[in-house]
Amino acid sequence: MNPDLPVRGRVTRVGRRAAWCAAVLAAGLALAPWTVAAAAEAKPAADASTEKKPEAELPPLPADKTIRQTVKVGGRTVSYEATVGVIPVRNAKGKKIAEVVYTSYTVPGGDARRPVTFAFNGGPGASSVYLNMGAIGPKRIQFGVDGDAPSDAAVTQDNPNTWLDMSDLVFIDPVGTGFSRSLEDDEQTKKDFYSTEADIKYLSRVVYDWLVKHGRLRAPKYVMGESYGGYRAPRIGYALQTQMGVGVNGLVMVSPYLDPAAIGDGDALSPLPWMINLPSMTAAHLESQGRLTPAAMSDVESYVRTQFVTDYLAGRSDPGAIARMVQKVSAYTGLEPSVVSKLDGRVDIGTYLREVHRADKKIGSVYDSNVTAFDPFPGSARRQSGDPILEALLAPTTSAMVDFVTREVGWKTDAHYEALSVAVNNAWDRGEADDKPVADLRKAIGNDPNMKVLIVHGYNDLSCPFFTSRLVIDQMPTFGQAQRVKMSVYPGGHMFYSRSSSAAAFKADAAVLYGAK
Repeated sequence: MNPDLPVRGRVTRVGRRAAWCAAVLAAGLALAPWTVAAAAEAKPAADASTEKKPEAELPPLPADKTIRQTVKVGGRTVSYEATVGVIPVRNAKGKKIAEVVYTSYTVPGGDARRPVTFAFNGGPGASSVYLNMGAIGPKRIQFGVDGDAPSDAAVTQDNPNTWLDMSDLVFIDPVGTGFSRSLEDDEQTKKDFYSTEADIKYLSRVVYDWLVKHGRLRAPKYVMGESYGGYRAPRIGYALQTQMGVGVNGLVMVSPYLDPAAIGDGDALSPLPWMINLPSMTAAHLESQGRLTPAAMSDVESYVRTQFVTDYLAGRSDPGAIARMVQKVSAYTGLEPSVVSKLDGRVDIGTYLREVHRADKKIGSVYDSNVTAFDPFPGSARRQSGDPILEALLAPTTSAMVDFVTREVGWKTDAHYEALSVAVNNAWDRGEADDKPVADLRKAIGNDPNMKVLIVHGYNDLSCPFFTSRLVIDQMPTFGQAQRVKMSVYPGGHMFYSRSSSAAAFKADAAVLYGAK
């Protein structure tokens, strides 16, 4: 892990790793620190190139454009309208200061009570293309599993696991991502858009404006977010309730970055970071042996809650504590005891990814450690390559999305599509490392007795490990019934939905949330 990753705002020992997990851009994604560093070195003039022109110098964006398409879902054909459109963002004086581009898929002719889902990816600095063309949109492109490559054909196919048969879908690209853009200079852009608080404020207004623009205020509403979008989702849901006057029926958080305060770095005194990471490492090891099941995972989850914590806190006061940790952690992760012993039983993410595939001279992905790429520098003392998933998905997803928008829909623009913006991520003001998404989630659920929540993860994800959410949920009130907040974990990693079986299981769980048949 790279504790020197540029961040803004208060940085503490806990905050450094929290900033890393938030900074790790993603398909919702979290950009791995070595990838951020490499991109920064490769593009020393990135800040200069992103300087915003005055509004008068920017060519206008096209008018909203809609086409009709079909998709086969569950044995039947669903006809829908695909729209690429723009929502203006205005300041307190009414001046337009940004333009947010969205892609929506709506089934015409339905009643006013047809649900609508607003989807956000994360980063900060990621567009919504990953949830759109990877998870729940009507068309998909394959990415995120072992063997995918940047040169894969950018050709979409019908998504058998699209949610369009149970909800209209609106994918929103925050300012600085996709084709969305600020009309202000760099300094004012950072203030108005590139901070945790400003981000929630203007995106909540964008959701409200879309509902008004399309006459959908009477529809059941759902907010979905992946990774840092999972930080956004409960906060946007609460802001819609309490500031915009819009009730939200449900929240869906995909591989969420849910509790910044719970995540420490390599020298953290708290056992939480190690507790959070070990189950995901164990899941990857079990999967590599064909033994990954919920029952098998219950053993490590029980261990990190009990013996691991007591041995960790005992430290040198108990001569047998470290030895017990080394033995158990080695068995769970599949790493050599000699390696685990050197770390006193505390295996950090960077070391795990480097060591678990070292014999094959490959490197694992932080988003799914069983997705690998050849290590270009296997003899180096430190990792010098990018993330296997991140570097494989950018080209096909960007090409597929731009082809869809410009050729299929006919929404023509000369602007570049920013699927993952390092510039936005570097400029982001992360503020305090705290648990605001958890607090806002609690308040939103407490306010509305009918609101339901689904939190989902992939077992192998080390960028936003599933056990964080497990611990968070276990500390929450029941709010009247235990199933109001449900958590599911599926085979796979950060983008578990790249696996067809996990995507189908995810949709089945979501159908319960939506009350769909």
